[in-house]
Amino acid sequence: MTPANPKTSRSLRPLMFVGTGSDVGKSVLATALCRIFRQDGHTPAPFKAQNMALNSTLTAAGGEMGRAQAVQAEAAGIEPHTDMNPVLLKPSSDHTSQVVVDGRPVGNADAWEYFRSEGKELLRARAHAAFDRLAVHHNPIVLEGAGSISELNLRGGDIVNMSMAEYADAAVVLVADIDRGGVFASVYGSVMLQSPADRARIKGIIVNKFRGDMRLFDEGRHLIEELVGVPVLGVVPTFDHIAIEAEDSLALGAKNRGAAERTDATGGATDKINIAEKINIAVVRLAHISNFTDFDPLERHPRVHLYYTTDPAELQRADMVILPESSSAPDDMALLRENGAAEAIARAHAAGATVLGACTRGILDNPAANGSPTAPAAALETSATPAATTTPATPAPETPAAFRQRQYDLLADHVRRHVDISRIYEILQEK
Repeated sequence: MTPANPKTSRSLRPLMFVGTGSDVGKSVLATALCRIFRQDGHTPAPFKAQNMALNSTLTAAGGEMGRAQAVQAEAAGIEPHTDMNPVLLKPSSDHTSQVVVDGRPVGNADAWEYFRSEGKELLRARAHAAFDRLAVHHNPIVLEGAGSISELNLRGGDIVNMSMAEYADAAVVLVADIDRGGVFASVYGSVMLQSPADRARIKGIIVNKFRGDMRLFDEGRHLIEELVGVPVLGVVPTFDHIAIEAEDSLALGAKNRGAAERTDATGGATDKINIAEKINIAVVRLAHISNFTDFDPLERHPRVHLYYTTDPAELQRADMVILPESSSAPDDMALLRENGAAEAIARAHAAGATVLGACTRGILDNPAANGSPTAPAAALETSATPAATTTPATPAPETPAAFRQRQYDLLADHVRRHVDISRIYEILQEK
């Protein structure tokens, strides 16, 4: 591949993606730029000062970090390191989170305590130190913000958005999701609610998740530029041909929610699965689900229809039910019993479905489950068998690692087509 801009001896400023809100595509765009910079001969590394997510991973040294930054590191061609995500918050309820600093849990914090605590300055210092260590060996650093940059009530304790951009002297690109609507208002508000100094750091805008004829938004690009005085660097269409791990559970909204219908050889409905048909695998959509991206390979298996649900009827239609990891197993088990899902899982098992617990000893062994004769913990535990026993082995055309590398290249190609990468290089070379 011919680089869009050859590597020069001149170092590049850090590049930071911030958002008009959560799930606008910051993580995916950061992944794309990590790959693009690597393709162009640079030595990039990702960085997110503070990540709130239940999808995490362990580094080779045993430290825990956000899965999104591990994905970005892989796209950049480097090993994940906790310096890329020095502060990780893993929600355990609506109000509390486990706090992981430099890869190690340091305790649990109430949301009020965390965002108002004087200890936040210590976390800020740890984040800055981690960034400095990365910057010694990597250039450019691709930073990612969190949520919206317009949460005025949280600005005083911000360590991940514009305050981090100031510390890193990063060129900021604002990402807006046009698919959810209100793109003009969200862009205008996000820019105009910044202080004059922070507003000056915003060097470009990317309109993400566009659907339809791109020409219909030509006028929209000009209107945004006139409204806020910041250039639109690209309009990126939504895609379904590239598989990049999602950062948090908001992405579950786009997943399948029901079982696939079966047909027999004559096209009629049947209760028996044909060898050529797909196997229905239901992942229980827990309120505190963790690391659901572990199941992404099943979505790509040619004989699997994977869906996420707590609907008792849909659970009973499954050939296999997977109980995923939970950050609050007692609470999730109580909800499963309350809405009938626990009983449905037991009924599915009694009817021949496999029930697999993925790091869910907390649910499988929860004493609360023993209160229901239709969902004893022992029955669920006994049925926990590897997925391979029900899924016929199919030779994979490529290894999982090779598959992921190919997806990063596809993502880079997609973003190069729709974002002015040459202009980004110019911005990063400006003083």
